[in-house]
Amino acid sequence: MKQAHEDEFREFVLARFNTLGRFAYLLCHDWHLAEDVVQKSLVKLYAKWPKAAIRSPDAYARKIIANTIKDEHRLGWFRKESPSETLPERHVDDSSEAQSNRHTVLSALAQLPKRQQLAVVLRFWEDMSVEQTAEIMGCSTGTVKSQTARGLKTLRGLLTEIPSQVSGAMQ
Repeated sequence: MKQAHEDEFREFVLARFNTLGRFAYLLCHDWHLAEDVVQKSLVKLYAKWPKAAIRSPDAYARKIIANTIKDEHRLGWFRKESPSETLPERHVDDSSEAQSNRHTVLSALAQLPKRQQLAVVLRFWEDMSVEQTAEIMGCSTGTVKSQTARGLKTLRGLLTEIPSQVSGAMQ
């Protein structure tokens, strides 16, 4: 029986590792931290795997990742590592308009409060329903709707400000 659970868990990790990594990155905006968070979260998920496998392992994993990132931010001042400004192995070529737009959206997303950021990422990047998002966030569907609406309003404001800031800086 234990071997069956381990095989299921291994298959889940192989199939979902990259997706979970992108989800973590969208919440913390640091590839190295995202990889660390996913690994820590998978260790936690493994301990709860029989319970998680019966329910929704994707939702359970995302909830663990969101909570782990929240813990990382809370304990961030205590960390011994200091992040660098650039990550050479993840350098993005900003020569294309699409990559520039992606950078602009990610920068705006990083400015949202954490709950709004989580709601927007789950709803629109992860394409989850309001109910699924509420389960992961541990709140009501009304809270998800209000956090999403506030997050989108803030994003719209930030995204309309950015082009004027760029063109103003170039003059």
